[in-house]
Amino acid sequence: MTATTSTIDRDRPPSLSIILFWLPLAATWFMMALEGPYIAAIVARMPAAAHSLAAFGVATSLAWLIESPIMMLFSAATALVHDRASYLALRRFTSILNALVTLGMVIFVTPPVFRLVAETLIGLPPEISRAAHVSTAILILWPAAIGYRRFYQGILVRHHLTRRVAYGTVVRLSSMSVTAALLAITVSLPGATIGAIALLAGVVAEALASRWMARHIVQSLLASEEVVAGTLLTFSEIGRFYYPLALTSVLSMALGPLVTFGLGRGRAPIESLAVWPVLTSLVFLFRSGGVAFQEVGIALIGSRREHEGDVRRTAEWLGFFASAALAILALTPLEAIWFERISGLSHQLAAYAVWPIRVLILLPVLEYVLSIQRVPWILAHRTGVITVATAIETGGLAVALFVSVVAFDLVGAVGGAIAMIVGRLAANAFLYARSRATSLASVPS
Repeated sequence: MTATTSTIDRDRPPSLSIILFWLPLAATWFMMALEGPYIAAIVARMPAAAHSLAAFGVATSLAWLIESPIMMLFSAATALVHDRASYLALRRFTSILNALVTLGMVIFVTPPVFRLVAETLIGLPPEISRAAHVSTAILILWPAAIGYRRFYQGILVRHHLTRRVAYGTVVRLSSMSVTAALLAITVSLPGATIGAIALLAGVVAEALASRWMARHIVQSLLASEEVVAGTLLTFSEIGRFYYPLALTSVLSMALGPLVTFGLGRGRAPIESLAVWPVLTSLVFLFRSGGVAFQEVGIALIGSRREHEGDVRRTAEWLGFFASAALAILALTPLEAIWFERISGLSHQLAAYAVWPIRVLILLPVLEYVLSIQRVPWILAHRTGVITVATAIETGGLAVALFVSVVAFDLVGAVGGAIAMIVGRLAANAFLYARSRATSLASVPS
């Protein structure tokens, strides 16, 4: 069973056809986005909430950084798995990559290395560093589980089974919720520890579910004798395609620890570190659909990019509505309801989230724009352009963060929010200028 790139159903309006394809993937990312606020709400209601939230936020940021090389396996599997040979080649590549990131986690959680990063570089107080260390150690297998399930999720999307990706996320959230609830009720553990255990349980369950749901596709691929011309089969070929994507993901994930570093150096560091995971989790709820749109574009734009205009316009409209929805929450009394009643922040901590969330209103629409800007370069196997854009985003964020928290002495959370917007605008501007300077017709498909 071999799938080609999807075409848009012209029996429906193009935008409706695109949205129907996108919805299960958007639901998947939205449900994944819910796990952050959900776990943060549990941690916020446990003893020593501010310290636990800060430790949990640091642990997840550092774990995301180490897992970052495998994040683009979703896009790689969607774009590259055409037949038996390409499936086996990318599976081998995935296994090696998973082993390497697991080794990286093991090295990182050794006490001398972790203390160097957490206390010396980030500047965490010892009590928060110790709690973050335990949480990070629990997450050692988290990156490999994510790499495994993203590989099979990409195969599901390649074969237009986007609903199964959403079903896997339901399994993840259910497992995570049950684990968190049971631990909170039955044992006396720090909130950051419970959060890490719940996250690990959820992603392992989802990885196993994704492999099971892809079993028939895998069987068909392995039994097929068809060979698709132009597929990448050798380790070096896949490496040349994937290395810029992995570097892009590493740079993207480095933004989290980089902001964490700034929060620790800015004004009101403990309060900023405590509210930051709540802030980023909330914003991710609104930009998660934009993250999903990269795979939509890869699957639907078409081999000759004949649907690119329809896909781009749909992404822009969806991004506009996502930012508008966040604005409604951030600029109305819903803000206090979310931060204090739902997220469980005290009134004093919630006050530190007011201006950062308002600054971040534009981030959802910028996420949709970035996803659709990346797609033509992925399809053209010119992934290095995406890496350059992410490097520009990282540099812009670092400069803006330094200016905000050092030159202007802003509260860390406010400076972090400003830096995220500045960095993303820089990446969007670069990709826009590059696409205008390069004729799509001249980019090989």
